Amino acid sequence: MRIAVPNKGRLHEPTLSLLERAGLHVEETADRQLYAETVDPDVTVLYVRAADIPEYVRDGAADLGVTGLDQAAESGGVVSDPADASDDDLVDVLDLGYGSCRLVLAAPEGGDVETVEDLTGKTIATEFPTVTRSYLERVGVDADVVTVTGATELTPHVEMADAIVDITSTGTTLKVNRLAVIDDVLDSSVRLFARPDVVDDPKVEQVVTAFGSVLAADGRRYLMMNAPTDRLEEVKDVIPGLGGPTVMDVEADAEGNGMVAVHAVVEERDVFATISELKAVGASGILVTEIERLVE
Repeated sequence: MRIAVPNKGRLHEPTLSLLERAGLHVEETADRQLYAETVDPDVTVLYVRAADIPEYVRDGAADLGVTGLDQAAESGGVVSDPADASDDDLVDVLDLGYGSCRLVLAAPEGGDVETVEDLTGKTIATEFPTVTRSYLERVGVDADVVTVTGATELTPHVEMADAIVDITSTGTTLKVNRLAVIDDVLDSSVRLFARPDVVDDPKVEQVVTAFGSVLAADGRRYLMMNAPTDRLEEVKDVIPGLGGPTVMDVEADAEGNGMVAVHAVVEERDVFATISELKAVGASGILVTEIERLVE
């Protein structure tokens, strides 16, 4: 099975880190290599331009691809349910949670274009003509779309276009170029994509589970502690845990009182307050550890 991943840019390192954390260590052998083996003899990684990854998957050169939703949507159809997919569609299998950005419609501040409807009969410049035309069809506006390959923000100021559709993360570049956001076109993040014919393949399901286990572990911590048996219900009230805490009998304390060991998964943001509450109900020997992967 071949997984196409970004060969460079801001998505490259986070994607390799995800592979590593998921247990698919990439065997690096040389600089500027086009592909690499992993510790799984059945899985190979292909290094591809992020914009080209959707076509590699569609054409069968790769079975899975990791790239932004914006790139996949620009290349053609994307569906979340394999049952709705045609042969040329990509299936959006898993949101990987990084590389977040927005495709927005923007126009010069204080200009004639203040709403989507104001674009009727006007021109929009973009590096994403497919996504833009789909958006215009969705909102029922008839406008011309001009494809550019860079400096999109400049086009309204040199009268090439009345508005633009472009990527923004913080909005700073738009503000610097005196452009105001009129509407959101597409919310994007890095996703794992697959062809419809391989979604149910056992190896694909194994990769999806591995990636999902990394995502599930993010922002969570594993708590272990001892607690008096007669205060167990109070401890449970403090840490309901993932499906309830795990409780195991242990030897009695020095005074001969019954004790239990309690293990639970909690949200990282709750750890500070939870420890104080646990100590208040008699818990001791509290240990907090990171979680590498969590299969739910």
